Amino acid sequence: MCVHCIHPTALIRTLAIHPDILLLDEPFSALDAMTRVALSDDVYHMIKKEGKTVIMVTHDIAEAVSLSDEVVVLSKRPTTIKKIYTIDLEKKNTPTENRKSKEFSVYYDKIWRDLDVHI
Repeated sequence: MCVHCIHPTALIRTLAIHPDILLLDEPFSALDAMTRVALSDDVYHMIKKEGKTVIMVTHDIAEAVSLSDEVVVLSKRPTTIKKIYTIDLEKKNTPTENRKSKEFSVYYDKIWRDLDVHI
C-alpha cells in the first residue's frame, strides 16, 4: 500500500486490511508546516498502536529524524546507501516532542552533511 499526502482516514482504511509494511511516499508534502507536524503526531500514534513497520520516503530531514527509528541516506544516481543512522533519542516520544530533544539537532546536522548539498 502506498499512501500519498496521507490523511488519518486513509491511513485507517489502509490499516484495516492488515498490511505487514506500509510504504509512505512523501506523506506530508502537500501540507503546511504546522499541519504537517500535528498530523505526524497522529500518524505516529496510529502506527505505534498497530505495531506496523513503515518505510517512508521524505526530503524533510526534521520529519525523518523525528518520526524514525532509522534513517537511510541515499546517494545521487546511481543510488546507493550512503549511511544508515539509528535514531537514538534519550526520551523517544511523539514527533513534536522528539524535535525538542537535545540529540535531534545532532542527527539533523550529520544527515545534512551527508546529503552534500551545496548552496
